[in-house]
Amino acid sequence: MDDLFQKKAQDWDIQTIPQQLSQNIGPALISRVKLHSQMEVLDFGAGTGLLSAHVVPLVKNITAVDISEAMLERLVAKAELKNKVTTFCQDILHQPLEKEFDLIISAMAMHHVEDTLALLKSFARHLKPGASIALADLDAENGSFHPEGTEGVYHLGFNRESFTQLLTNAGFGSIEFITAYTVKKDDAEFPIFLVTAKKQ
Repeated sequence: MDDLFQKKAQDWDIQTIPQQLSQNIGPALISRVKLHSQMEVLDFGAGTGLLSAHVVPLVKNITAVDISEAMLERLVAKAELKNKVTTFCQDILHQPLEKEFDLIISAMAMHHVEDTLALLKSFARHLKPGASIALADLDAENGSFHPEGTEGVYHLGFNRESFTQLLTNAGFGSIEFITAYTVKKDDAEFPIFLVTAKKQ
């Protein structure tokens, strides 16, 4: 599988939009989810660890999963994530982890996965009974968020009502949405939702 983020990984952390997303999604997640020192967390599409960095001081450990080896290499090089973050470069839809978690978090990764329902069902299988998800991604947009021709984009954001139905079908309840941030780009606005839900 080609690493579509190999080049992007080099300067990902200093790009404006990833920084803005991290600085806003991280605090929004912390305000919506009760984190504790014994919590084991899965960060899906963890990238260079921008979201993990917000959460890691408040939990026991984080398992960071991504299909980009280049992005994960950036993550493991960060001193603040050493000892508490374990990385796996694999597709958990086809190669699940042999572990259940207290919480699954994700930021801006779901639109890169073709089968959303299968992904959410995979999340449910990776969670302990009654455990939670906190997922951030784009609201439905007109396709102008990513540069034309960007590879690996399967969804132009998500409609919240449709996404709620997918979560329900995957076995989640207590579903709540907030707008975590609005990206302003090329005279357009792109709201970013944060949805929290519990495995039923």
